[in-house]
Amino acid sequence: MKRTLIVGLILAQACAWAVAESPKQLDAAGLLALQLPDVKITSVKHEDAGYFDVDGVIGGAIQFEVLLPDTWNGRFAMGGGGGFVGSVQNPARDSFSKGYATAGTDTGHQASGTVARWALDDVLAQVNFAHLAVHRTAEVSKAIIHAYYGKRPEFSYFLGCSRGGGQAMVESQRYPEDFDGIVAGAPAFNWNGIAALFVRVAQAMYPDPKTLNAPVVPMKILGGVYDELMRQCDKQDGLEDGIIADPRDVHFDVSKVPGIAPEQQAAIEAVYAGVSNADGPIYPGFSYGAEKDPGGWFGWISGPVPPLLKDQNAPTATFAFGTELFKYFVFNDPDWDYSTYDFSTWAKDTRLAASMLNATNTDLSTFKARNGKLILWHGWGDPALPPLATVDYYEKVLAHDPAAADYVRLFMISGCLHCAGGPGPSNVDWLAAIAEWVEQGKAPGLLIATGKMRDGVAEERPLYPYPAEAAYKGEGNPFDADSFTPKTP
Repeated sequence: MKRTLIVGLILAQACAWAVAESPKQLDAAGLLALQLPDVKITSVKHEDAGYFDVDGVIGGAIQFEVLLPDTWNGRFAMGGGGGFVGSVQNPARDSFSKGYATAGTDTGHQASGTVARWALDDVLAQVNFAHLAVHRTAEVSKAIIHAYYGKRPEFSYFLGCSRGGGQAMVESQRYPEDFDGIVAGAPAFNWNGIAALFVRVAQAMYPDPKTLNAPVVPMKILGGVYDELMRQCDKQDGLEDGIIADPRDVHFDVSKVPGIAPEQQAAIEAVYAGVSNADGPIYPGFSYGAEKDPGGWFGWISGPVPPLLKDQNAPTATFAFGTELFKYFVFNDPDWDYSTYDFSTWAKDTRLAASMLNATNTDLSTFKARNGKLILWHGWGDPALPPLATVDYYEKVLAHDPAAADYVRLFMISGCLHCAGGPGPSNVDWLAAIAEWVEQGKAPGLLIATGKMRDGVAEERPLYPYPAEAAYKGEGNPFDADSFTPKTP
């Protein structure tokens, strides 16, 4: 009851305030003196690049930054954070150079992005991180924009990947009035499921919590796993290019990896398999393709990563996120032991945390009614968040509303790791894509992902709305978009 009352008061406070009209553009002193309910402007500075940088605090805890370009295009673009955030983050920050006002937030606490000790027995901090801080920052940012330019943004956008992708989905479900267009990349949207998977992976790779400096699967074996994967599977998608186009379409026999021990094979298969209990599957496992990449399994799954091990006694990023969430959001117990957890009471244990953190609602009718547009995207080789979970969410959205492709579309990127990188082209101008859909009504039917330079020309690969995928025509440069055509499996 106490938790419910506190959350209710927080939400009431966030939604009850109004902003005064301001027809004049303000200078630095005017911005610094700006009075908004429950907001303190702490710093205003004009940068040589041509924008005002406005810093402040909402509710005494939520730190934020708003950039106000000298030449404004009438639009607002906000960026999401990563991990447990803990610092003011905004991956859309560079949009100011295109005339966008833009903003970011620390979600209400200051800490390393893999640490959640700040959440221990602190419901306000948990709710701020879960969903409220982004919403309040969006409202405050629009108020500052209105005060400075004399009018509100004509269009507002949110872009994020990983935790930021989850924040994007939260916005589409909890606060559908905040943004006209939303881009959610590799989203962390089902936190109790993700945490369960991460703990299961930790148990497979580090079964003994006393020996966190010695993984079951060392880097040498991972290299062999990847090499054997490519030997078996690279041709199975019809194009031998070092990229697994769709991991669901290939079969990989881990037992054929040279020199692999039975316990190593079991650990690797556990990573691919995901996590389940007597009630059935909890969360899908990881796809093929990132076992050997420096930005792949080593940092996320196998380790050990020396700085994480030294500073946090966590050998990998997934180990850190999974154990921290169970310790500080689920059990409120800093001494909780991951190695003995059997997942039998997982649903009951994580119910309260999930009610705050998750963005799993497939009914987007309110967002649809206000003509909002949502782009989901995920890399097929992601070693941090399983892409199959995003595919499953999108398919459930379509099952709920067969016409959902009119306002939400999914793009899967072959060979892309977590948010970027990997052997495949993965760079896309998502802001341009979502703005064109919102403002011109042009739904994204074909996007071009670009990658590293080859002979002075950027690699290309076409992206089509799921379930369509790019199929090689059988001839031509495999890194030229014109060499592909769409197909629906």
